[in-house]
Amino acid sequence: MPQPALADAPEPDVTAPIPRVAERRSAGWPAVVGWWLFAALPAGLALLAAVRAPRMHVLLDYWHVFAKITDDTGHLLLGQVFTYHVDQPFVVPSLLFYADAAWFGGDNRVLTVLTVGLLAIAVLALRTMLPAHPARGALTAAISWLLFTSHAAELWLQGTNGISWVPAVTAGTIAVACAHRGRLAGASAAAVVGCLCFGAALPIWFVLAFVAWLRGESRLRVAIPAAAGVAVLGAWWLTKPAGTQSGATAAFDPDGRLSVFAAAVGGLWSVDVAVVAVIAGGLTIALLGLLLRRTITTRPAGDAGWAGLALYAFALAAMLALGRTTASVPGGNVGLISRYVLVAALATIALTVLAGLHRPQWPHRYVVAAVVTLALVTHAIGGGKADQVRRSYAPLGLAAVALRVDAPAALAALHIQRAAGPAARALRAYPFTGDFTLGCHGPELGDHVDPGTAQPVRGALDAPATDPGAVITGWVAFEGTQPDCVLVTDPAGTVTGGGSAGLPLTTGQAAAPGATAWQATAGPTNGPLTVLAVRDGRLYRIG
Repeated sequence: MPQPALADAPEPDVTAPIPRVAERRSAGWPAVVGWWLFAALPAGLALLAAVRAPRMHVLLDYWHVFAKITDDTGHLLLGQVFTYHVDQPFVVPSLLFYADAAWFGGDNRVLTVLTVGLLAIAVLALRTMLPAHPARGALTAAISWLLFTSHAAELWLQGTNGISWVPAVTAGTIAVACAHRGRLAGASAAAVVGCLCFGAALPIWFVLAFVAWLRGESRLRVAIPAAAGVAVLGAWWLTKPAGTQSGATAAFDPDGRLSVFAAAVGGLWSVDVAVVAVIAGGLTIALLGLLLRRTITTRPAGDAGWAGLALYAFALAAMLALGRTTASVPGGNVGLISRYVLVAALATIALTVLAGLHRPQWPHRYVVAAVVTLALVTHAIGGGKADQVRRSYAPLGLAAVALRVDAPAALAALHIQRAAGPAARALRAYPFTGDFTLGCHGPELGDHVDPGTAQPVRGALDAPATDPGAVITGWVAFEGTQPDCVLVTDPAGTVTGGGSAGLPLTTGQAAAPGATAWQATAGPTNGPLTVLAVRDGRLYRIG
């Protein structure tokens, strides 16, 4: 029998998305459990870091906001809660800062753990957008590893950063997830909460309108969030403080702003080399553009939320480029700052999921290999960023002593609001708690020691200690170890201050081999100061 001619058969469109397929039942529960455990691993690492974080809030934003929203007796000034912080709405973080001080003794770890919990909610919200698919477990793991990347360590090392950014971003992801299912009321509620958290949620209204349009919903359901977005942005623009914030440049600088935009999108791939992040960001944007071209043209409802997530990431990157561009940061590009890596995480999640869902014909083992490689490589790169964050926070540990002894010059050097002290003392927030310690495993503020028993040690002060309220710095060298802490005493041996030891040496410190830096401060002191290092309960005179 003659065969039909093949020349007239239409050629298939190899660029069209393959129809979704049901999740393989053959994988069974071991694969499901395995993917959940793999997804939980980065969250567990972040939670461990959050629990082990310092108790003290050391960042200036926390104490600036706390001083603004309280009076000297520790009462909440509700009207101040609704004022802007760095030209952004800050209602929810302000209330959380106060609740932490009033109910939990001003413990930084309460907010770091809450940050991790909120990011876990974001992971689960994004998972609800995944259809039944062979790679659903792998894609869930990718979402978790990218949101809990080690690049973002400052979010769970200091709750100030985490609570400033994460509630708004989490609310944004919940809004996108609701819009993906056509739940406009839930999406709008999450958007309202996000806008009360931080400016990172302001563009979410336009994202919701975009998702509704991709889903083919009525013009009214598209217009409602779009109109709300115009109203919200207009109200913010008319009421925000004038001028730039956070040292941002006011220059036109299109090249610098474009660099920040691209670096923010590609921040997962570099620690402090801006050009690498810019190139990675450019590739991410290009690949998302290719994937979204047909999504925007044909408007499949299943892709709407992921396209919206990509748009949200681009909007956040644009906000950074327009409002935070400055060269006065490590690496010279604000897009490389640890907390802003959430922008890159959202963009990469959208790229990964859309690629996986558009091409279900790819062998499952390839998807698994790609997800595991993406997760581990970006996490390994981020280890360098996490180390940078820890090193930058180490000198700020002096804030606890400076607040406790009310050292004005030291507080000014640390950019800590001295005006926050009375309210923190009234609420018995750390460091104004009964368990405050200098970390010496012995002498505390007000105790007496005998400086005459102090042994000599190699070490020096960088400058004579003439002002007890200032930051006193120097170095000390022990054989193969470092001191537990540093004490400052008056001539009678009364401990009037203390500080941190084991810090990295600064440029220009002429120190002996194996030395580490230290810094200290003290309260009001009569007579010359004596600086002592403490190790294993023994005193050593420095200088």
